[in-house]
Amino acid sequence: MLEKGQEIVVLRDVLIPGGRVADITISNGQVMHTGAAGKGDLEISCREKFVLPAGTDLHVHMRDGPQKAKETWESGTKSAIAGGVTVVVDQPNTIPPLTTSDLIRDRVMLAESQAYTRFAINGGVTSDADLIGMWRAGIFAFGETFAGPSSYGEAVSSSVLRYTMEQVAGWDGLMTIHAEQVTEGPDRTLADHDHLRSVSGEVRAIQDVLTMNTHGCNLHFCHLSSADAIRAIPGGGASREVTPHHLFLSYELFDPEDAQGKVNPPLRSEKVRRELFSCWDQIDIIGSDHAPHTRAEKGKEFEHAPSGIPGVETMIPLLMGRVLEKKVSIADVIAKTSFRPSEILGITKAGFSPGDRADFAIYPDTLTRISADNLHSAAGWSPYEGMTAVFPEKTILGGTVVFDSGEFFKPDLSEDYSGIRLWIQGRGYSL
Repeated sequence: MLEKGQEIVVLRDVLIPGGRVADITISNGQVMHTGAAGKGDLEISCREKFVLPAGTDLHVHMRDGPQKAKETWESGTKSAIAGGVTVVVDQPNTIPPLTTSDLIRDRVMLAESQAYTRFAINGGVTSDADLIGMWRAGIFAFGETFAGPSSYGEAVSSSVLRYTMEQVAGWDGLMTIHAEQVTEGPDRTLADHDHLRSVSGEVRAIQDVLTMNTHGCNLHFCHLSSADAIRAIPGGGASREVTPHHLFLSYELFDPEDAQGKVNPPLRSEKVRRELFSCWDQIDIIGSDHAPHTRAEKGKEFEHAPSGIPGVETMIPLLMGRVLEKKVSIADVIAKTSFRPSEILGITKAGFSPGDRADFAIYPDTLTRISADNLHSAAGWSPYEGMTAVFPEKTILGGTVVFDSGEFFKPDLSEDYSGIRLWIQGRGYSL
């Protein structure tokens, strides 16, 4: 472990995508040199390992407060770093929803007291939300904005959507969109859930939002669940996020009434899942939509069980499993889980070049099977149980090892992690 006062970290024999093998020298939270290195205060051998710039997950629900049985900032961010993620963006559909500057400040203070990762906070969009107050309080984005209802999130009206997009466009801010249309009917099985929140409804919701965006607001579409949804968004028109559960899971994998597969937008058929994976090159980012609930909640009768699954810890490991199986490239995984999300968030990317943020995760070259017993979310279960993945052995935040072979080390808020506080303030922040 790196002790306080040690300033030089060297990652030895790093295989950089493209084939080059080099040492990475880290100091003051950033990469200082890539190439042959001298002696470091801490040296980590990366021979026969995968070294990835750590993940930035733009879509998590860290719960806490009245929902701490589902997740706390401590358990959720430990889960993140154990999965190679060092930056998370928390969504505002908390209890109560984050719709005022005071609630944003309270959320930041709660996160700062517990977080093992860097974090940003989003602000809620409702008819009575204090948009300018939240912007000045330091939110990253407005949303997840519900164009269709979900757990702890009510759909907003077209007039609220139009007004908010106009306001946010004036600040050159970002709105994140949960695009669904929900029809009436019995919701007793996973197939029912898919039918009531259909692919065609998802596409219509996307088209409606794009049509209403007459002021050119920057948009980010969350958790797109189908190839049709991906194709409904023009290239460059908005950023497109897809979750691991929509890439790796279909409702046919579960018993019909198993609410552990209940999520919004729903898991689709195996055919739709495969079509979504075929759009891999058109996906801008992978976000987990980490939305934990307890086993007891998920064990309720299907119609009354909440939607959402834990996923921040398994997001990159699942993708790394596909890298080992040669189904996706490691360069694409880095781009979609680290480079592009950091660009959208507006922070220095983690990477291999001098000046890059020194956040890394070091992975073995062997597959393992996912077991909820080995995960760290307070939820205590995983829909990916038994699937193959590759989990990191070490995670590094700003040049400091924060996770090592199952042991956690909390970042020191007094330290400067690559010039960024653990709380990543939005561009509207004012003292």
